[in-house]
Formats: sequence, structure tokens, C-alpha cells
Amino acid sequence: MYKYREKKYKGRQVVFKAVNVSVESVFDHVITTTDSKGRKEYTCIENIGYFSKRYQKWIIREKNDKSDGATYAKDIDSFCWLFHDELCDTGSWEDGEPCTNWQGSSVLSDIMKEEGYIFLYVWWFLATWLFGGKKLRKNGMF
Repeated sequence: MYKYREKKYKGRQVVFKAVNVSVESVFDHVITTTDSKGRKEYTCIENIGYFSKRYQKWIIREKNDKSDGATYAKDIDSFCWLFHDELCDTGSWEDGEPCTNWQGSSVLSDIMKEEGYIFLYVWWFLATWLFGGKKLRKNGMF
């Protein structure tokens, strides 16, 4: 049974599906297209949210939000890149509180652990923390 939630997000009420990353496929929630440069692009087909147990915070992706997938890595069936991209693009949690680069990379690795990517989550944590982050870096590395 899907759990739908409602929260104030970006100044308005948003209804979203709380995804269960350990049993659902990210590809059930996005469509894949190719951008003008021939790169894959993913677009959310519905509002979805992930709750970080570590930080007790929500991350919400809205319908029609776009992502480039796992930047510079092979796209895998994981929600990690989708929710990490949201944090990188906004620099904040759903409640508007700033998110640091460490927190964003921790969320990515937490999702990967929940999904069973036991060996890969450490490498992706390090890569996103050291080389990624966009707006998260402005909030600090830790």
C-alpha cells in the first residue's frame, strides 16, 4: 500500500508518495529521455519523497523535476542519485533548512545501503562528497 503525505514545500502544500527504497524501483517513478547533447535525462512522473532516518528530514522530488542521473557514473536502479540531485540543486531539506555536503552524501549512501548496494555505497559517498555537491558545498563540507 502506498503512503501519501502532504507537506508545505517551496511555499505551497504538496502531496507526494513516500517511496520505500528497499522494494521499489526508481525507474517506476521517472521517464528517461535524451537531452540535446545526447545525454540521458530523467524526469519525475509524480511527486515522491524520501525520509532520512539519520537526519529526520524529508527530501521531495516534484513531478517534472529533471535529473542527469548518476553524474559521471553508470546509472543504477537506485533512488540515491535522484534525491541527492534534489539536495544539490536546492541546497536544503524539504523544510528549508540548509543541508551540508556531508549530509547530502550521507543520504546518498544511506539510500544505497537500504537498497542493498553494500560495496558501492562507500565509493559513491566519497565521490559525491569530494567532487559533487553543487549548492551543498556552499553550506559547508561538514
